[in-house]
Amino acid sequence: MMRRWLSYLFIVPIFLGLAACEATPPQSAGDAAPQKTEIATIPDDPDPALWVVKDEDTTIYLFGTVHILKPGLTWFDEAVKEAFDASDELVVEMIEPDPAAMMKIVNDMAIDKTGVSLREKLSEEDRADYEAALTSLNLPVTAFDPLKPWFASVSLSLVPLMKSGYDTNSGVEDALTSQAKARNMKIVGLETPEQQLGFFDNLPEDVQIRFLNFNVDTIDEMTDGMENMVAHWANANITALAELMNAGLEEKILYETLLSNRNANWAVWVDERMDQPGTVFMAVGAGHLAGETSLQEQLKKRGLKAKRVKY
Repeated sequence: MMRRWLSYLFIVPIFLGLAACEATPPQSAGDAAPQKTEIATIPDDPDPALWVVKDEDTTIYLFGTVHILKPGLTWFDEAVKEAFDASDELVVEMIEPDPAAMMKIVNDMAIDKTGVSLREKLSEEDRADYEAALTSLNLPVTAFDPLKPWFASVSLSLVPLMKSGYDTNSGVEDALTSQAKARNMKIVGLETPEQQLGFFDNLPEDVQIRFLNFNVDTIDEMTDGMENMVAHWANANITALAELMNAGLEEKILYETLLSNRNANWAVWVDERMDQPGTVFMAVGAGHLAGETSLQEQLKKRGLKAKRVKY
């Protein structure tokens, strides 16, 4: 089972947000599940938002990504492709390690070594709901027993998406990285795999369990939530994206850990990179480029203005 989920781990950073795209997650295990929302329309010709920060000798493009998509979306064209082709460096959230290295990281961080199974950590009612969700997905109820709640939550979020046609190999980062390697571009990772998994692993266990319970409650709405996320990304609807991300990360610790603190760190990276000449294409999860604590807003605090590229 662990090896089966290994290839999915490279999209971990956004999935607490994606799992909650439909509405605000419950603040306690007893809260009711949110109501289903209408699904936005994905256009035939996606035109995701693009920004640029520049001075006399440095240009940094900021492009919001979706880490998992259905095959066939033609987003890599027009201004996005022009900006990428003009760049000599690609910056992504994380450079994928080789499978053996990733397996070691997972073994160290995702497997619960206390000897207490995941289902034992759930209340009787939550355990029944959890087992019913796994059964509905044709998974054995013991599937994630050895794992920590955060890893089970991420994995559970992915199953309905895969069943509805989403493909981890069709994500934006994969396409950009392949293009960069073909051009022998420099590729830089903002974070390490240990850091990214650590964002989840370091969350208090009660927060992890609460989010697992929320994902269980909304398992039937997971695909609709993802469709909305992709539609707003494809339509460059930044306001709607911000609302989705904010709703998905109501708890302060989640919002700070997964979004605002990382944006602040990346703003420092951009600020320092502006001291070196060259053209950079920076591709990070679309949620990081939306909202009051977005990367652009963090850059403003450092005297840098990100200008929207119109196309």
